[in-house]
Amino acid sequence: MKKQPYDYSGFSLRRLNEPRFAHVKLLGGWIAYFCMYFITENLIPASRCHPIHCWLDDMIPFNELFVIFYVGWYVLCFASLAYTFFYDVPRFKKLQTFIMITQAVAMLCYILWPSRQDLRPAVFPRQNIFTELVAFIYSFDTNTGVCPSLHAAYSLGILSVGLKDPDLAPGWKFALAVFVVMVCLAVCFVKQHSALDVLAALPLCVFAELMVYGKDYWFPRPGGKIA
Repeated sequence: MKKQPYDYSGFSLRRLNEPRFAHVKLLGGWIAYFCMYFITENLIPASRCHPIHCWLDDMIPFNELFVIFYVGWYVLCFASLAYTFFYDVPRFKKLQTFIMITQAVAMLCYILWPSRQDLRPAVFPRQNIFTELVAFIYSFDTNTGVCPSLHAAYSLGILSVGLKDPDLAPGWKFALAVFVVMVCLAVCFVKQHSALDVLAALPLCVFAELMVYGKDYWFPRPGGKIA
């Protein structure tokens, strides 16, 4: 059955506290995130950051083609939040809450234990449209504040919510899972993150998963309804 769009008629900022529109306030989490992002990116010098590196990073070659999935992550995040916001508000609440938990914990990590990666190639092995895109990303996204990877954390949160959606066809769930795996690989292949950053996102996502779904999903009461 095709989902019907949520009725936002009559919405105004003065009605944010009404149950019908209260979930809109969750979008405020992005304002807090970008404020903290500005602080971590501009007020914590790279010299104070701990370099993140492991042997696996040396085995992963730079490959600019993975920038397709890296950039696709932005589309995935926007599309997932927009679709659930307009068509599935209960899942929007869970997805945005999952994201806000990972944002808050990651930002605490970036501030209390600043991190950086020194994996970016000094010179690209090739010159093409994809390396130009990687260079553009490097120009505005610094190599600090990397552990844990929010690219990985957001993607796993989207996957978690998507896999629990009974209306999402198995084929789409499989495609979503493959895309999320490729995003997690992409951050390593375009040298935006160490493999350790991706691994560090896993316990963060487990924590967010338990916070969002633990009570009503993983440990349902007898006869209770799984969300």
